[in-house]
Amino acid sequence: MKRSFLYIVCLMLLQFGFAQNKLSWQGYFSFNEIKDISEGATAVFAASENALFSKNATSNLLTTTTTVEGLSGQTISAVYHSEAFKKTIVGYENGLLIVINETDGTLLKKVDIINKQLPSNLKKINHFMEHNGLVYVSCDFGIVQFNLTTSQFGDTYFIGENGVEISVKQTAFFNGFIFAATSSGIRRANSTSPNLIDFSQWPAINNGEWSSIETLDAELIAINTTGNIHRYNSNTFVGFLQLQQPSTDMRAVNNSLFITTPNTIFVYNNQMVLSRQISNTQVLSDKLNFSCATSVDDLIYIGTKENGLFSGTLSSGSVFENNTPKGPTRNNIFSVDVTPNSLWAVYGDYDLFYNPYNLDSYGISKYSNLAWLNIPYEEVLDAKSITRIVVNPSNENQVYASSFFSGLLKIENDVPTFLFDYTNSGLETLTTEGPTYFDVRINGAAFDKSGNLWVTNSRIKNGLKVLRTSGQWQTYPISTILDNPEATNFSNIAIDKNSTKWIGTSKDGVVGFNESLNTFKKMTFGADAGNLPTTDVRAVAVDTKNQLWIGTTKGLRVLSNVNNFQSENQLKANPIIIVEEDLAQELLYEQFITAIVVDGANNKWIGTADSGVFMVSPNGQETKYHFTINNSPLPSNVVNDIKINSATGEVFIATNKGMVSFKGIATDANDDLSNVYIYPNPVRPGFSGTVKIAGLIDKANVKITDIEGNLVHETTAEGGTIEWDTSAFGKYKVASGVYMIFIAAQDGGETKVKKVMIIR
Repeated sequence: MKRSFLYIVCLMLLQFGFAQNKLSWQGYFSFNEIKDISEGATAVFAASENALFSKNATSNLLTTTTTVEGLSGQTISAVYHSEAFKKTIVGYENGLLIVINETDGTLLKKVDIINKQLPSNLKKINHFMEHNGLVYVSCDFGIVQFNLTTSQFGDTYFIGENGVEISVKQTAFFNGFIFAATSSGIRRANSTSPNLIDFSQWPAINNGEWSSIETLDAELIAINTTGNIHRYNSNTFVGFLQLQQPSTDMRAVNNSLFITTPNTIFVYNNQMVLSRQISNTQVLSDKLNFSCATSVDDLIYIGTKENGLFSGTLSSGSVFENNTPKGPTRNNIFSVDVTPNSLWAVYGDYDLFYNPYNLDSYGISKYSNLAWLNIPYEEVLDAKSITRIVVNPSNENQVYASSFFSGLLKIENDVPTFLFDYTNSGLETLTTEGPTYFDVRINGAAFDKSGNLWVTNSRIKNGLKVLRTSGQWQTYPISTILDNPEATNFSNIAIDKNSTKWIGTSKDGVVGFNESLNTFKKMTFGADAGNLPTTDVRAVAVDTKNQLWIGTTKGLRVLSNVNNFQSENQLKANPIIIVEEDLAQELLYEQFITAIVVDGANNKWIGTADSGVFMVSPNGQETKYHFTINNSPLPSNVVNDIKINSATGEVFIATNKGMVSFKGIATDANDDLSNVYIYPNPVRPGFSGTVKIAGLIDKANVKITDIEGNLVHETTAEGGTIEWDTSAFGKYKVASGVYMIFIAAQDGGETKVKKVMIIR
């Protein structure tokens, strides 16, 4: 019981720490899919899938808000900015409501709708309408009042027949009545009624399904789901215009009405006379899909489903400018690769059974020098479903992308130059679907120390291939170790110090291959066959102690020494047994593991399919971090990939709802002590973090003394960076002053002396 209490306390402290230490996290989100927009006096506010940004029309200042600042990773469905209260309200599909206070920058999460005893699929927030300090929140079950002064919810109105739930798409205030466009008619109620929670106060005045309703000065306009625009005539709504497509949005701003359809924006004056019509070809191309539109002064802002936010002059046919913050093409990043100078991301995908059913056409993204380069599908030589990307460690300008349908794409100097497929290389198409079906499924890829690129070619007889530095392809007979090679899919490849290739498979566990020995071995399910919990292996990684870490769909295993490949006929992996609550249990028991990566201090970062990220100690006995959507800026617990910048220690975590990075301290060790540096320096009053001493060599001894030579801290580096909490051996914080840092190599052959100033 005592352990449980301490765990809860530690978890609370961990959550508080991350809330306070936002500098440890950075977001890399796509803002391309605009869900909703709202306008202020001088700015527009745009909501993408799970992030928010604003553009000031006067200063052109662009501001972003993501999970790092406190937003949820769930999908946004509506946004509204109250100019009078200086608050922005964000609504989500799951019913969460977040209030952003512009005056002090605070974020307040309201879970009242989430906590309602209703089916989860009825809690989506569709629209906000402000009137007299109250916001009427349209939801898929009814209407909820929200008080902008107190930031508290009020009454809930279930306005369907006999008080049942009904999907309310939008509300409007007109001549003292509240009107609601619903999935079952337009309903209205007298706003002065003392009993609006009584469903009988909300009679239907029109039948049918309605998508929107809006007040335009002296007019009340509504649109049904077939795109027929109606005008209210004091008793009922009468149709008078038919759109060619159903509308996606309608709103009244500054005496004008903006009606959005997927390919056209219609702007009407307050007499319902068309004053401007904008097609998607005028903005970009006929492939563009509009989601919403509004205006600030003479600027019209148009949200799109795939290319972000555009703006142009409302009164003339100006050129439209893209106002979207730079980011990756989309949030569902499937795989990344990281070098000291760049980050690459790809978006291909496959399901649980390795079926690339979504043959995406999203291209490839690169982040370097604080800027994004998005290579569109039109430039990747028709490579579909790109699932992996790897940078040549000896030449950062050479990159290879694995397509799980089209082959292997070569990229040089950021330009796709060649696609290896079954017609021009040693790669092969699967044959189980018939002679006219061509499908080259390349996934895991890794460079060996000689610069050769090893790749896996799934669902063929011999799917282990190598592209030599000479440009020649070679195939190895992996079918000799597989039970059914034409039905086998491969995950990733790890190469150890002996040049043994370790390959995860879908049906045969882990296969090891050593080229010099010309030998295949495998570990699979069962105590006598390798001791894996399942044959489906999704991740393999070799650590600095020559252990092989194996992530499966049902847990974790570790091969104690990769050298066993040469000495043992049957390799065997074992679980890591930890003790919690005085009970022995298996680390990550039954977890679906998607990624494993080893940092410079030999810690393991482990991604899962539904439980976020675990960072465990070198031997796995201590879980140092467990990041989830509840205690960190992680936007989703579905982790697709993890990679680490070896120079900075930054850990990049790609999920199905966006990518974030955690600025860890475990950098790779340096070759010498010439680049040792300390940060922050000086340590100023109020600083609550740790001092980092970076640029170290492995096993370096670090001693810290005060100016008189009294020792206050001593440690040995595991990797390239250590932390000091500015205390004297953890007992008390040291006083203001200059502190000496003495660094020595393990053999004493190299030393370095640095200083750090602490100001209390």
